[in-house]
Amino acid sequence: MPRYITNMGLLAKVETTAGTDASPAAATDGMLMIKGVNITPIDVNYADRNLLQPFFGGSLSLVATYSAKVTFDVEASGSGTAGTSALWGALLQGCGTAQASLTTPTRIEHTPVSSSLKTLTIYLYDDGALHKLIGAVGNAKFSAKQGEVPKFSFEFIGTYSAVTAVALPAITLTGWKPPLPMNKANVVDITLGCTYSAGALTGGTVFGSNGIEVDFGNKTSWIATLTSERAELTDRDTSCSFELELTAAQEVTAMSDILANNTTGLGFTINGTAGNKLILFAPTLQRTAIKKVDENGIRLLGFDGKLVPSSAGNDEFRFVQL
Repeated sequence: MPRYITNMGLLAKVETTAGTDASPAAATDGMLMIKGVNITPIDVNYADRNLLQPFFGGSLSLVATYSAKVTFDVEASGSGTAGTSALWGALLQGCGTAQASLTTPTRIEHTPVSSSLKTLTIYLYDDGALHKLIGAVGNAKFSAKQGEVPKFSFEFIGTYSAVTAVALPAITLTGWKPPLPMNKANVVDITLGCTYSAGALTGGTVFGSNGIEVDFGNKTSWIATLTSERAELTDRDTSCSFELELTAAQEVTAMSDILANNTTGLGFTINGTAGNKLILFAPTLQRTAIKKVDENGIRLLGFDGKLVPSSAGNDEFRFVQL
């Protein structure tokens, strides 16, 4: 009897106690994934024996430490209700962010943190086999490119739990709403020089682009001592990339900014109705590289950049659900 790749489902829930199974439920914690899920059910480090034997050949290696990994994408859609987080908010919390419910206006904000980090319990059902990652932490990437749907890409590492034969449950996915496609009608394009306050971007200049990509840059590791084994998130170095349509004068200014180490605010808005609007804001963008891009015969300038924290820290980026 064959097993089918599409017969797959994933649940994820923030753990109350790090490393303790949070028992995510099919009715409330289902994640609507994009096709292309990849799981490493056992990621093993071996202790090599390197025996000297009176003949050619290797020697048996012994399992020393092991963990589990999973990578998947979800659509960056809104919940449909202002003040109610989209279900991907739980996934962001497992990637070194805090989630806050704020008012005036009613909104959810996700910002980076460096302490009191959250961990997740992830259940992946693979057509009869249940894989569990306990105490999982990860990295996230955000992509909002012209002509595509906005999405988050996740890579989590967690404690391996013995695989069991379990039927795929009926996972509720009605909380996931269709995203807005990235086109002129649905986006306020990349804005440089802007500031953010209370759910709104102000100031700056809007430039034509073909979208943006942001990599949280989380460093995750499997930590193994003789006392404990666990996944840890130990650092962050956030980066981004985008391509802009600039005048010749604006190109000259951009190159001067790079050489002078000048920074600027960065904003990008998916401009939906209440409950479906998403703002990305970074107060301190340093453009670190520039390249010429041919976009169907049109000259664009491509930039790589770093999103760096202020002296107060933990403010490299902000995702706002409105």
